[in-house]
Amino acid sequence: MIIAFLLFVVLPFIGLYKLFEKAGRPGWEGVIPVYNIYVMIKLSGRPLWWLALMLLPGLNILVFIGLMVDFLKSYGKFSLSEHIGGVALPFIFLPKWGFDKDTKYVGPSASLEFREKYKKALKKTVAREWADAIIFAVIAATLIRTLFIEAYVIPSASMESSLLIGDYLFVSKVNYGARLPMTPVAFPFAHHTMPLINTKAYWDGIELPYYRLPGLSDIKKGDVVVFNYPMDADAPLSRPVDKRENFIKRCQGTPGDTLSVVKAQVYINGKAMITPPNGEMKYIVKTDGDQINSDLITDLHLSDIKPYDNLSFETNTTKQAVEALKGYSNVKSIRPDTATSGHADPLNTVFPGWVPNNKTLGTMPDYKWNVDNFGPIIVPKRGWTVKLDSFTFPIYSRAIEIYEGNKVEVVGKDILINGKKADSYTFKMNYYFMMGDNRHNSEDSRFWGFVPEDHIVGKALFIWMSVDDQASFLHKIRWSRLFNVIR
Repeated sequence: MIIAFLLFVVLPFIGLYKLFEKAGRPGWEGVIPVYNIYVMIKLSGRPLWWLALMLLPGLNILVFIGLMVDFLKSYGKFSLSEHIGGVALPFIFLPKWGFDKDTKYVGPSASLEFREKYKKALKKTVAREWADAIIFAVIAATLIRTLFIEAYVIPSASMESSLLIGDYLFVSKVNYGARLPMTPVAFPFAHHTMPLINTKAYWDGIELPYYRLPGLSDIKKGDVVVFNYPMDADAPLSRPVDKRENFIKRCQGTPGDTLSVVKAQVYINGKAMITPPNGEMKYIVKTDGDQINSDLITDLHLSDIKPYDNLSFETNTTKQAVEALKGYSNVKSIRPDTATSGHADPLNTVFPGWVPNNKTLGTMPDYKWNVDNFGPIIVPKRGWTVKLDSFTFPIYSRAIEIYEGNKVEVVGKDILINGKKADSYTFKMNYYFMMGDNRHNSEDSRFWGFVPEDHIVGKALFIWMSVDDQASFLHKIRWSRLFNVIR
């Protein structure tokens, strides 16, 4: 934090202090936030209404980049490399030019007189024109992806049939407030891995604290949310928060909720939640021995069909498909294939059993939870204090240590947080409980726990393209899904 403060605040202000003095202005004006922007506008010759543009989130960054370029031109910095350096690395170049005896203020760069006087230096070659256009496009696209909206493609079946593999979505950063980059040094348009060469697309030598701009609303139960996969915090990946893999699920529990799953039905604070109408789960279909028509399998989207016994088969499908199947004479009965209540998952894959870094006070308690019968569990809320004991500690220890950055130790039956004995903990962040609509084919909070607020990327808005890789060339595009709003 101290190093980041020195780099991104103190050093640029020192540079502005010296550069303002070179223009005949008091140096102290360079260290007063907002007022120093006003002075930069005056020194650059731009109209004062530019200051109003600085109040508009997102647009203010573009305006500031343009203002910084004009400001640098006013000190005789005309080359593309100087502009990139001043904009991208102000903590290096502003102090450097501020203390450079050869750098002088030469006039307001936006004025006609300045442009006429320095038209030779300002004249751009074709290569420079292209370079400026490309750089601006990259900066503009990066700002749009960071602050407003970003494209996302569905990679897995965890949200079927609400969302299908090959659906291309637009994800809004505005709804919940745009999260500012936490790993600022990264290759444009690459998330965490460089294409083809498979190396890291970022440098984690500088990591900034979490900050989110004001949003239009809070996350609501039922929202389809894109977030960073919390388990990527662990080795061997050990990725920074904003470079962890993107996941998409439906929010089931918000901060402070008591969540439970009973026979595959989600309950929040004792009230049954609305089941997504297009969500899927496993069913056992009993027939009279006749096979189901292959066209019917396609039409009803019956997936993962497996024999169950001589007269039955197992399939993953929706409630609508189940109702349709009941109307066929060769179908005798259909029942959900849910796990038995009171019996723990036999493979111990359900949270908090298998999750790394979850600490216990001895033997892991027998929660007797499985994918269809889970909880009750309280979703942590900022400011909520949980009592830590042998039952709650395994549930919340990962959040306390990994997501909230505390040192957690267990010495005998004592819990030490940052070296101090603790029997309770007050959370610093809000958390969410996410589940896929394809309830028996989704890796979600039932397996790895809570999603911290700093992992939230944005809200899924609508499908702008949908491609079926399994279909023939003429039928690859699912035209009926285009521009469908995600609910």
